[in-house]
Amino acid sequence: MDGQIKVAVIYYSATGITYQMAVAAAEAAGEAGAEVRLRKVRELAPDEAIRSNSGWQAHRLETQEVMEAEPDDLSWADVVIFGSPTRYGMIAAQLKQFIDTTGPLWANGALADKVYSAFTSTATTHGGQESTLLSLFTIFYHWGGVVVTPGYTEPSQFVAGNPYGASHTSNNGEVAPDAVALGATALTAKRAVRIGAALKKGLAAG
Repeated sequence: MDGQIKVAVIYYSATGITYQMAVAAAEAAGEAGAEVRLRKVRELAPDEAIRSNSGWQAHRLETQEVMEAEPDDLSWADVVIFGSPTRYGMIAAQLKQFIDTTGPLWANGALADKVYSAFTSTATTHGGQESTLLSLFTIFYHWGGVVVTPGYTEPSQFVAGNPYGASHTSNNGEVAPDAVALGATALTAKRAVRIGAALKKGLAAG
């Protein structure tokens, strides 16, 4: 078994807020010694809807080189970190559609015994950050995964205030993730890598 931990950061972002958090997660995982894949999920919205929003259109152009996620990214990874903006307190349809393609992997047990974690962003305060993260955790439970959260494991988390995962309030996309949100995202990723590495080592030892 390859000793290096493999991390897939898989996200959906319309205007770039969640993407910035995904980059922070990927960078932190890399700094923690992991091999990292940063992947976006396929866009489902029609072109005319995207073109009608200048921020949405600009972000699509800015991230056109980011590869789209495939089920193989999940089977490859030891640790998977998902990122999604909230949609009525749940994950975006684009990420849910990708997750809905994972049935064959789940049926074969290929998603079990991995570490999973998550981050999210909302347009407004109390916009569903916790419920979005918890909805992702429900999926991880079905997969037989090990959920790792930032908790209140560092003093910074008492400022960030969300023990379930990194989160950010963007004021309808006007406010980019600040140092607190990005720090919580990095902590989430680094904890996931550390616990993922320990789990992988333990499983290899039998």
